[in-house]
Amino acid sequence: MSKDLMEIIAYSDNEYSSETGDSCTVQINPASYTHEHTIEYNKFQPVGSPGTSVWYKGTPPEKVTFDIYFDATGAVSSSSISSLLSTITPVSDQIDTFKATCFTYNGSIHEPNYLMLSWGTLVFKCKLTSLNISYTLFQSDGTPLRAKLSVAFEGAISADDIASEADNQSPDLTHFIEMKDGDTLPLICYRIYGDSSYYTEVAAYNNILNFRNIAPGTKLYLPPLK
Repeated sequence: MSKDLMEIIAYSDNEYSSETGDSCTVQINPASYTHEHTIEYNKFQPVGSPGTSVWYKGTPPEKVTFDIYFDATGAVSSSSISSLLSTITPVSDQIDTFKATCFTYNGSIHEPNYLMLSWGTLVFKCKLTSLNISYTLFQSDGTPLRAKLSVAFEGAISADDIASEADNQSPDLTHFIEMKDGDTLPLICYRIYGDSSYYTEVAAYNNILNFRNIAPGTKLYLPPLK
């Protein structure tokens, strides 16, 4: 396949370690795409107050939206396409390939596939949330020759990745860490809580019997202080 074309690869897990075998390479790259980032706040305005107080609530998953076209008129040179989505492939088959990758329910995981969307500098771990198909050109018998797919994807990553990206340092939040060479549980507790004496509670929370013998690479949850 051409490395210049947008590719979507399906996975069965949100660690993106197990490919399902389904994939889709677009026939024509999007002319543009929108990458949406939002922040949510709780708002409160006392009666008679001239202003509103806001508190951080959370950061919803990022969203990516764009339009892509599938064409079977021969207008797109087949020499630039080395995937199943070539100009000789009927539009209906091209759409079926896209839906099998992105939309169709995967019975082995009881939900549609996780997706890795890759094009240029855009690498997005996500799920399809919206698909709108517009057929724009037809043969005389009504067979579609061109279709526009308006699609929306929402970020879908594992809880571990979310914790890693957030890199929270506040002791009132749950932390997920991986032990490294030289780390000790008291030292980790001092870094997170400012008090090394919490190591006994953390050891019990993670079912650790010997806190002095925790192997590097061990992953631990550090619960919030109450």
